[in-house]
Amino acid sequence: MNTPSNAVPESPVDARGVAPAPAAASATRPMYWSVLRELWENRSITIAPLAVAAFVLLGFLISTVRVPARMRAVWALDPAKRLGSVALPYNVAAAFLILTAFVVAVFYCLEALHSERRDRSILFWKSLPVSDLTTVLSKASIPLLVLPLLTFAVIFATQTIMLLLSSAMLLGNGPSIAMLWARLPLFRMSLGLLYALAAMALWLAPLYAWLLLVSGWARRAPFLWAFLPQVAISVVERIAFNTSYVESFMNDRLLGWVTRAFLPQARRGIPADPLTQLTPEIFLGAPGLWIGLAFAAIFLAAAVRLRRYREPI
Repeated sequence: MNTPSNAVPESPVDARGVAPAPAAASATRPMYWSVLRELWENRSITIAPLAVAAFVLLGFLISTVRVPARMRAVWALDPAKRLGSVALPYNVAAAFLILTAFVVAVFYCLEALHSERRDRSILFWKSLPVSDLTTVLSKASIPLLVLPLLTFAVIFATQTIMLLLSSAMLLGNGPSIAMLWARLPLFRMSLGLLYALAAMALWLAPLYAWLLLVSGWARRAPFLWAFLPQVAISVVERIAFNTSYVESFMNDRLLGWVTRAFLPQARRGIPADPLTQLTPEIFLGAPGLWIGLAFAAIFLAAAVRLRRYREPI
């Protein structure tokens, strides 16, 4: 009577009698899971923009009782000024959320490499088959890619809800609803917003990379180590030479993307066609952009090397 064999089937071999190597894991898979890990461990990345959006919507909901009166006032304005008046609440909502994203990005970068040394979890993460390069790049992707995309989605959803709330308050007033939808180019405004978030992320890349480097280097108080030297140098320059070159440089590093990515009139309000006010050729041709990106690459390379030899605090 034959009995079934329990022998393990042999692995296939090639013509030389050598078993093929297992399929290599996707090169992007460690990066993907590393980014998910950052989102899981830092809930403020998603909670903060959503919380601010909720407060913005609450304030707008309370103010909707004045929407009919506001639309009547808009009718009396010059046609060239109507869009600015209609779009003002949407502008304010976008500004609050962009500022929130910037603040979240700054504090995230300051804690990204410092917290894992402080709580000694760096020992566990280094035991995994994930390189220091992948770890640092996954952390850098949060302020440079994830937060801008998340902020864009939250702003678009918030502005859409605001538009629907305004339309609900204007039910029965056909001309006002028609003017609201006609004078508020939400789709074109969203394209301009996406461009603005991309320009902001590229221009601030050296700042985020510097904060990551300080986060991986400082033993304590990374916020002070990141900003106090620049402030001290600025004060000494002002006292010693009565100049403000360092302060001007810092301001330009923070807000220079606005002056280069948009025409001056676009900074005072939304024009009739927001996409006509974009200046990508000036922004991409600015030496400060490419010099900043070069320094960002240097700072990230230094952060990778630093993490390779850092131990828990």
